[in-house]
Amino acid sequence: MSRREAWLSAGLIFGAALLVRAIFAAQIVFPKPEDTAYYVGVARNLLEGRGLVSDALWSFQTPPLIFPRPAFEVWLPLPTFLAAISMALFGATFASAQLGSVVVGSLVPVLAWRLAADVAIERGFPLGRARTLALGTGLTCAAYLPLILHSTLPDSTMPFAALALAACLLMSRIAREHRALRVGDLRVIALGVLIGLAALTRNEAIWIGLAWAIVALRIPGLDRAARVRGVAVAGFVAFLVFAPWMIRDWIVFGSPLPGQAVANALSVTGFDIFAWNDPPTIGRYLALGPGRLLELRVAGVSHNLLNVLLLPGAPLSVVGFLALGWSIRDTALRPVVLVTAATFLATSLAFPVSTIWGTFLHAAGPAHVLLIISALIGLDRAMMWVGTRRGWTRPVAWLGAVLGVAGSILFSTVFMTLFGTGSRETAMQYEELGRRMAAIGEPLNQRERPVISSNPIWVAETQRASALALPNELPADVVDLAATFRARLLILIGNEHGHWPAILESGVEGADCFRQLDLGAGPRDGPDPLADVRVYMIACP
Repeated sequence: MSRREAWLSAGLIFGAALLVRAIFAAQIVFPKPEDTAYYVGVARNLLEGRGLVSDALWSFQTPPLIFPRPAFEVWLPLPTFLAAISMALFGATFASAQLGSVVVGSLVPVLAWRLAADVAIERGFPLGRARTLALGTGLTCAAYLPLILHSTLPDSTMPFAALALAACLLMSRIAREHRALRVGDLRVIALGVLIGLAALTRNEAIWIGLAWAIVALRIPGLDRAARVRGVAVAGFVAFLVFAPWMIRDWIVFGSPLPGQAVANALSVTGFDIFAWNDPPTIGRYLALGPGRLLELRVAGVSHNLLNVLLLPGAPLSVVGFLALGWSIRDTALRPVVLVTAATFLATSLAFPVSTIWGTFLHAAGPAHVLLIISALIGLDRAMMWVGTRRGWTRPVAWLGAVLGVAGSILFSTVFMTLFGTGSRETAMQYEELGRRMAAIGEPLNQRERPVISSNPIWVAETQRASALALPNELPADVVDLAATFRARLLILIGNEHGHWPAILESGVEGADCFRQLDLGAGPRDGPDPLADVRVYMIACP
């Protein structure tokens, strides 16, 4: 492939991906899920001069527990910085925040195209089959549902995917050239920068570093000192990139290490992240017994495999999974395989409860790309086999790529349309909530007295209010939370949040402190947006 053809191919894939993502991003008018609202809200606060803070206190495990809350006690800041750039240029709106994610998400298919082209070169494909595999991979990624969805949401998924894939491509090139790894090797320095930036996006960047260590230590033709030097230089550069954030966390939260990792690992339900008086402990965790602990890990593995990887990308993802045996042996894919395997196993086995709430979901970009390349390799082999059996005289490898692209477009169109409708309904719900609360004399747009909510980030960002997460604990514990922060209102959105609101009917201690408010009638010309919303005044007799 000539340089001119390569640039044209990359431009074609980037343009197609950008167009598709821009069309679907326009349908999404509300930041769903809540982590998306968090990144956007912190970016808006930053541009308003308030600093890296949030008006939502959704986790109580890391001090200081104050308002405004210093941001990123759990998550990392790079997605917010990307959103802030586009919001600074085009206005502090959700639509502006989407622009950065759309552009970064459009780079992922280009990286996938280059990765597939390397695989084709390694396998010695004829030029036509190589083009089909590479372009088919890029265009399929441009239309693939999981990659489109998170490209329209300003969260950590696409920045991490782009940085991880770029690092994996660079690893395979360094390994393939078999050159000495000098201290000042620009490729190794660039790799360290990519790993450091990935660490500012997600904690799973540690597995990118592990992948590089494995790849570097297996490069043939190098002595041990050169291999160790390559790993050490990349690691040192990554540390330099990440060090300022470690210092910030040390100053603000008292520790340079990722917050709440131990608490997340010891969670026994997803609601433990909101714990107030009953935080996760090693004793409670071990009290579950070996059988239940094993069951949690089975649930984590099945969730990550089925709900994150296979179902959203079906049927192509299923084909890719079945064909992994043919694809993972390629050295060009080895870094992606290592990153995917380490991330999958760590989130499934060490954080089996937290991963059901999204830990692996947001780090799965490289895994989706791996499945797509594997699927197209499998379809290529199948088409070649059928062509040989049938005696076809013309190339048929392009059929697999066409099936991949067409299937992805179909499923993406259906799901993204439904997701866009859901985002508009959620936006209407919170707009109506603010209007009716003001009408009954309890306006939410104030930060002096926080409210407690099952969706604290959405309440904080839509109402510009201070909001606390509702712990899945006894009413008396929630009363204690309210007294600590001088909160008077509890807002329950949805039919259930753990054992809330059913527990208020049980008569347990503290249940009589919650008095439900009448929000008034909904609109006459349609369903009530607040049909599943309950608001309680917290006042003990």
